[in-house]
Amino acid sequence: VQLVESGGGSVQAGESLALSCAVFGDTQSARCMAWFRQAPGKEREGVAAIAGDGRTDYADSVKGRFTISRDDAKATVYLQMNNLKTEDTARYYCVAALQIWGQGTQVTVS
Repeated sequence: VQLVESGGGSVQAGESLALSCAVFGDTQSARCMAWFRQAPGKEREGVAAIAGDGRTDYADSVKGRFTISRDDAKATVYLQMNNLKTEDTARYYCVAALQIWGQGTQVTVS
């Protein structure tokens, strides 16, 4: 399985960004998908997760602002990020089955 993230960028606080994660390969092994992030000097943290049945879970810091979703027909997972804060600045990684990591995409909020 290979994961390719896109959609990162630089925005002002309060604005929105949408990240995408395209899944290539054995998509059946990528039923549980998640987004993690890592800011400079900080530990990597889980942001949001979505199970194969669509159940979702979020870090407290992003609840009400971020939404994770999936389109299995397109083998793509999304992370809609609204009302971004400076503390959301980090490199965001798509993760499949908590084992396979993408290269990440940078999100910078100023």
